[in-house]
Amino acid sequence: MHSQFSTLLAHLDSQVLGQSHLTQSILIALLADGHLLVEGPPGLAKTRAVNALSDGIDANFHRVQFTPDLLPADLTGTDIYRPETGEFIFQKGPLFHNLVLADEINRAPAKVQSALLEAMAERQITVGSTTYKLPELFLVMATQNPLEQEGTYPLPEAQLDRFLMHVEIDYPDAATEHKILALTRNEALSQANNSLLANTAKLLQEDIATARTDILKLHVSEAAETYLVQLIMATREPEKYDADLASWIDIGASPRATIALERCARAHAWLHQRDFVSPEDIQAVLSNVLRHRLIYSYHAQAQGVTPNQVISKLVSLVPVP
Repeated sequence: MHSQFSTLLAHLDSQVLGQSHLTQSILIALLADGHLLVEGPPGLAKTRAVNALSDGIDANFHRVQFTPDLLPADLTGTDIYRPETGEFIFQKGPLFHNLVLADEINRAPAKVQSALLEAMAERQITVGSTTYKLPELFLVMATQNPLEQEGTYPLPEAQLDRFLMHVEIDYPDAATEHKILALTRNEALSQANNSLLANTAKLLQEDIATARTDILKLHVSEAAETYLVQLIMATREPEKYDADLASWIDIGASPRATIALERCARAHAWLHQRDFVSPEDIQAVLSNVLRHRLIYSYHAQAQGVTPNQVISKLVSLVPVP
């Protein structure tokens, strides 16, 4: 089972160069049965990453470009009247795919964002008086552009909390840029090397379900679980740890963050072929789990303190078992 996911990760890394943090986070979200918010400048292969994932597993994919004139029905679908039968037939929207890319989610108004986030939380949508179940395998990767904020509708904190992880990505280095040129040139010449998955069957949805069950059975020691909970509690009671930390955090993480942190730490440990969760696994996913869940004070913003600095401070203050 591990070998199949290792092959899939290798395929993602071969198609999305210089973004190993993103590709690993996508697999963690897939294994932890959560959704991903990715923030980064345009052109960093966010769409390509989800496309590559859909190539490697037995699932369908749909990309939705969020715009100010988008309507909730453009996501969920709507009832269409058929005059030949005199009946209304439900026409499914893009949310009924296994993998959905919500590109620039903050470009659409709150009503559309709510339609998406309700589907993410409940795994179902309601049109009229009828409720429709979404696929068992359902992963949303939403993107945000940090450079352009004019004409956007920022996601409220309560809605951000619905995302399992918030991943930040940045530009690749010069060596990776050379590799990207070679890759795109080969693809343009129809010589792209996809041999990693050429002779390998696609990962079945049943295999993903089995892996998720195995992950939930991973051993988490009492010490590791206590460490995990203390990290969350430190965001709610930062004054017990440090005056600076207390001045930076207005509101700490919710119990949903505790659940997400444990799930992601389990998936991280499983991907690295360990049968137990260590403090290192918890620290590896902590930033992505907490980045969007903490509400920072005006004092922190005025000082230019970043979420990553706050979380680094948190890790340094909470003792490791």
